[in-house]
Amino acid sequence: MKKYALLYMGKAVQLFETAGDIRTMFHPDMNWIECPVEVQEGWQFDGQQFVPDEVLVVSLDELKAAVASERFRREGVGIVVDGLQIETTRDSQALIASTGLSAVLDPEYRCNFKAVGGFVEIGSAQIIAIAKAVRAHVQACFDRELTLLRAIEAGEYHDDMLSQGWPDSSPPDPAELQ
Repeated sequence: MKKYALLYMGKAVQLFETAGDIRTMFHPDMNWIECPVEVQEGWQFDGQQFVPDEVLVVSLDELKAAVASERFRREGVGIVVDGLQIETTRDSQALIASTGLSAVLDPEYRCNFKAVGGFVEIGSAQIIAIAKAVRAHVQACFDRELTLLRAIEAGEYHDDMLSQGWPDSSPPDPAELQ
């Protein structure tokens, strides 16, 4: 005896057991899939396996998009460089990169730089240090994303990995800034 599930919109809506050929017993448009014994009506079929209805079925594309979204969020949370809290949003990254280029082209370059805590006057060496730190932070976020995508592709990913392994970007202890 084999067990079959009739699928409708990705769900097992009816179960049937038979030793016969299911294809000859019902209309050919009916989508019967052989299933494990434990499958119950209402379980979802993701194209490879059945899961209970209360289990959220996420496609690989949705999972990869969630990882990319988390990377984007993490890259923009900011970092601390030499006691200055620095924004790392996409806009800030672009401004810091252009300021860094000015510092490379002119070692005497100075500017009023707006950190999270307000304006500070900084010179080329500090500008370059900030640009390098921002770039390292952003790259570490992309590296973590790639590690997670490889885990997904290898079938080794689990949900708690999404909150682990990202670069540390916690704000500094206020006592350290004094």
